[in-house]
Amino acid sequence: MFSRIKKSCGVETRAAGKSEPKQDLRALRKLGVAEDKDVRFMLRGSSMVKVRSPSWQKSRSLRLLEDGVTVWCESSKRSRRSTTAQTFSVMDVECVREGCQSETLRGLGGSLPETHCFTVVFKAGNRKSLDLKGSSEEEAHHWVRGLRTLQERIASMSQRDKLEHWIYGYLRRADLNKDGKMSYEEVQSLLQMINIQLNEQYAKCLFKQCDRSANGRLENSEIAEFCRRLMRRPELEAMFRRYSGNDSALSAEELKEFLRDQGEEATLKQATHVINTYELNNRAKQSQFMTLDGFTMYLLSSESDVFNPAHASVHQDMTQPLAHYFISASHNTYLTKDQITSTSSTEPYIRALNQGCRCVELDCWDGDKGEPVICHGHTLTSKIPFKEVIQTIAEYAFKASPYPLILSLENHCTVEQQSVMAHHLRTILGDSLVTKPLNGQLTKSLPSPEELKGRILVKGKKEHVHKVDTSSSSGSSSSEDERRSGIKNKKEEVGKESSPVANGSKSHVCPLQSVSSKLSPDLSALVVYCRSVPFPGFSEATKKPPTEMSSFSESEAQRHSKESGKAFVQHNTRQLSRIYPSGQRIQSSNYNPQTMWNCGCQIVALNFQTPGEQMDLNQGRFLPNGRCGYVLKPNFQRTRDNTFDPENPTQGLGCRPTQLTIKVISAQQLPKLNMDKPNSIVDPLVRIEVHGVPADNAKAETPHINNNGFNPLWNTTLSFKILVPELALIRFVVEDHDLTSSNDFVGQFTLPFPSLRRGYRHVHLLKADGSSLAPATLFVHIKVS
Repeated sequence: MFSRIKKSCGVETRAAGKSEPKQDLRALRKLGVAEDKDVRFMLRGSSMVKVRSPSWQKSRSLRLLEDGVTVWCESSKRSRRSTTAQTFSVMDVECVREGCQSETLRGLGGSLPETHCFTVVFKAGNRKSLDLKGSSEEEAHHWVRGLRTLQERIASMSQRDKLEHWIYGYLRRADLNKDGKMSYEEVQSLLQMINIQLNEQYAKCLFKQCDRSANGRLENSEIAEFCRRLMRRPELEAMFRRYSGNDSALSAEELKEFLRDQGEEATLKQATHVINTYELNNRAKQSQFMTLDGFTMYLLSSESDVFNPAHASVHQDMTQPLAHYFISASHNTYLTKDQITSTSSTEPYIRALNQGCRCVELDCWDGDKGEPVICHGHTLTSKIPFKEVIQTIAEYAFKASPYPLILSLENHCTVEQQSVMAHHLRTILGDSLVTKPLNGQLTKSLPSPEELKGRILVKGKKEHVHKVDTSSSSGSSSSEDERRSGIKNKKEEVGKESSPVANGSKSHVCPLQSVSSKLSPDLSALVVYCRSVPFPGFSEATKKPPTEMSSFSESEAQRHSKESGKAFVQHNTRQLSRIYPSGQRIQSSNYNPQTMWNCGCQIVALNFQTPGEQMDLNQGRFLPNGRCGYVLKPNFQRTRDNTFDPENPTQGLGCRPTQLTIKVISAQQLPKLNMDKPNSIVDPLVRIEVHGVPADNAKAETPHINNNGFNPLWNTTLSFKILVPELALIRFVVEDHDLTSSNDFVGQFTLPFPSLRRGYRHVHLLKADGSSLAPATLFVHIKVS
């Protein structure tokens, strides 16, 4: 498979800093950008200014390296940091913004020429955006266009290309004297870098077998041969031999049999399509045969992914009421880290919206000069102008998803600044803002995502339409229930209410009336389909219009799930429920969202800035349906007459006992966790987790493999019984086993059970922050009965 690594990637490289000979462009030719004038400009390098503030602006030398995906960023004063810290990969770049389009550059108030500036924004993670000023408009444009071109080409790279780039990068680093040759010592260094500890005798034997010139150094084709042997996949070779009858190629008929066993379309036409698409040998392709290389390419492609590619686009019915969907939601969206001292920024809004989030939160407070601000009140978090956040939302609201966006307003402003908020919402969002019911009137159910395409909804309090007769005993009781629920919700969500009732005063002023008298009519008028009300209880809620929605703290939602699971599910068939983290989560940690989804809660808000298992589950839940942020709930969570109880799922619809059997076969190219310790090799194990109704929650894991993160082999079978498969999420986790402390996280991938495909599949792992861990994969076999 890797017989052409040296040739295709241009391993015969020069020393850094010298003029580029012709062969150095081979890696770029593979990407199809060798003649691109912007990329050629980047190869020569530029001197720019890195900007952090008006007082912090320092020179940096930037240059694209010969692999076509790594950018060297060096200060004029030699840094003591490692080489890795001085580079960034184009693979880690989320987008490139031209001009002064970051908070830092906008905050400089035009002191820098906008045409000279651009910002490199990195994918999810702790790496800050890179704000740069070129020496000229032309230089900035070259870098912006060049980075975008490389992004496009890299996005279309096959798994084989990613593997070649991965091994090429390590070859360059292991070749310490940059002579394009590999001594045995350099090969040993390479093996440690790629996370494998070979038996000394075997390593020397392999080196000698490849050293055909017998000069003690591998070069050109010898390096390619060494890599090819290292990259062998015995488990794939065994499969290939089984289906080919120990032949060197699969016929179209034999491939059809493999497709049948995979549960794929098993026709000669489909087998021919696979051969024509993935076979690398032209002679074999013309004869309609598939070699082992082509077979491997197919198994590593999206067509053979564990995630059903048919679910990668919007495929669900989008014409049902909003209450029938799970909706991706962010809590305290403006925060970058913790809830006490961290920075408030528009960047988390951009990141959340680009991930398909469809409900963002805005905590609004009075600001200076009559302009409201967004921050976490009564804390040390910084403030950002409300207007700036709305401008950001207007720009990014529908770039990742065309379906409606909900703005969840936590309103602490005076009437005067509420009116300013309403003005900004109307003028900045324009026609995308919903200011009146569709077709002029409210109906018995909420509108659908399809009807609200490209529209923005405001969630907040609204002036009372109906007066409550407080003189009657029943009315008084209902009002008291609302008071208690409302106070409890606000105490848990904010933990710092200033109203007399929340502070323990004996005042009997109704909180609803108090809030109503302090509500701007201009802002109130913008609340149409998402009117925030205290939860009146399940029986009373059935009498309310579907446009009323309540927020529940995580503990309150968990209590309802245990005590009134059926009623909670039925409530969520027609009204929206929003769940938020406890106010005690000052580090922006997250609760388990699965409990809330089991009850049909739609808006389960999480701290997007905090990676971990909970955000993995959230990413997995909203992976299907084109990652549009709306996922249709199972039918038994959408029908009012259903009796589904998440605590006792054997009663009512939804219970479909299913046996899931996963054979964990192998892993490929797992990352080295501690680059500062060359002798540290990963000891990987794989854990499979099922997250669903309480009866389905389960975990099982393989043994660990000592000193091999490169190509560990398990062949371990794990089995699970799942009662409610339509709600279940399957999480694949790889960890580095440790005897003396907790295991270290390596990678994971989470997806809904309905999107899981049976047969032999590759699982493309993700980092802790949700970004790609390419080329790391798991190879598994999945059986569902």
